Amino acid sequence: MSSEAPARAIRHDEAAHRFEWTEDGHLCVLDYVLDGTVASFTHTGVPAAVGGRGIAADLVRFGLDTVRARGWRVRPVCSYVAAFVRRHPEYQDLAA
Repeated sequence: MSSEAPARAIRHDEAAHRFEWTEDGHLCVLDYVLDGTVASFTHTGVPAAVGGRGIAADLVRFGLDTVRARGWRVRPVCSYVAAFVRRHPEYQDLAA
């Protein structure tokens, strides 16, 4: 697990395959597609009105910690997620 705990209580909507946080009324998301035990993180969306607050990083960190806890692997399809994994070696072992 990461030593940095997310500052937000992010919600995992398993039915929608999405991690969510609402900041100042704006829905922020990390979407994924699950194929067996491989989660393809396909889209990170943070509206510009609430950008620059570390929300995307918290969503990705929470998503990756969830992947680890469930024994899954991750395929970082989203360019933001791919860059995050490259910058955080503690998550590189999760790459499918």
